[in-house]
Amino acid sequence: MLAAAPAISAARPIDVSGIPVRRVGKVETVFKSPGPKPNGLQATEEGLWIMDQGDNHVYLVSYEDGKVLRDLPTEADRASGITFDGEALWLASTYNRELIRSDAKSGKTIKKHFTPGAGVIYRMAGDAAGRSSPLLKSQPPPATAPATRARVPRLNTTGTGAHGMEWRDDRLWVTVPPSRMVYRIDTQEWLVEASFSTVGNRPHGIGWEGRFLWVTDSNLNAFFKHDTSTGAVVEKIQLADSDPLPHGMTIRNGALWYCDDVGIVCRLEL
Repeated sequence: MLAAAPAISAARPIDVSGIPVRRVGKVETVFKSPGPKPNGLQATEEGLWIMDQGDNHVYLVSYEDGKVLRDLPTEADRASGITFDGEALWLASTYNRELIRSDAKSGKTIKKHFTPGAGVIYRMAGDAAGRSSPLLKSQPPPATAPATRARVPRLNTTGTGAHGMEWRDDRLWVTVPPSRMVYRIDTQEWLVEASFSTVGNRPHGIGWEGRFLWVTDSNLNAFFKHDTSTGAVVEKIQLADSDPLPHGMTIRNGALWYCDDVGIVCRLEL
């Protein structure tokens, strides 16, 4: 007689039900993005960098009014993240699964690397449903296209890559939705030194608060503060359903900046 197969537990996302929720200021829409679909942000002394997924340009803008200080075309493919290493930009080129180091004056590619953890995004028991911006409800629906013969969609076997990016202590930090992970990378050796799991299935922008790293999740409409030495979640910020949906994110002088990919940049005081 065969022995009974051992029971296995159901796959579940990280439980954050007991995590403290931080009370923060009201979300403020600061300015419209210069590009059609902002998807990555990085705060620097020179200004705010915006990676646009719609036109694959990076923009350096003024914090005060969004005035464009620099507009650079890139070789990214629908990128979702950006950071600055003190000399050059790093771009999360999502749809060809590359991490690109680019010249901060011209946008020209310096070097390309394949993204660790890239692949096809999968569903998991307990996942949040996909979320779109509440601001889309106020926009007119697109014109109805003429009827055409239905096509069977092609199976996605190539997948996507990284979203949020940060640079600290000569290391690159990236969020990768297909693997639901945050990676710390030694870019000289192109070696993953550490990683930890994200809370949800759509991790996006990241930003530093001291030694802690805040990670955006677009489907959960929230930000989660991780202890990077353990990966543990220690705090949460929950947005209202009516707030702009968070995609790219960065932190500067006690304020969290984020973008909704419908074309706006927002800020809230931490």
